[in-house]
Amino acid sequence: MKIQIQTVHFNADQKLIEFIDKKVKKLETFHDKILNLDVILSLENLSTQVKEKVVVLKSHVPGNVLVSRETSDIFEESLDLAVASMRKQLEKHKTKIKN
Repeated sequence: MKIQIQTVHFNADQKLIEFIDKKVKKLETFHDKILNLDVILSLENLSTQVKEKVVVLKSHVPGNVLVSRETSDIFEESLDLAVASMRKQLEKHKTKIKN
């Protein structure tokens, strides 16, 4: 599985990139035919000064592209939510293929 991390309008530090790699590599245990995975990190402007952290996961599997988008106050929490959502989608996709 090839992992590509993209940041929009900011630079991610090495610690965040390592955290992302560690979390998304676990998705291979739920679906072994993931071709590549795109991780897009961005900041969502709100009317207040606090910016929401947005994580979008795009998982390319044979015949489909699965997408998960989550928002929270910190990237780590957004990533955890997005990975959990993607895990469910991958498991569902894998069972559809087997049937």
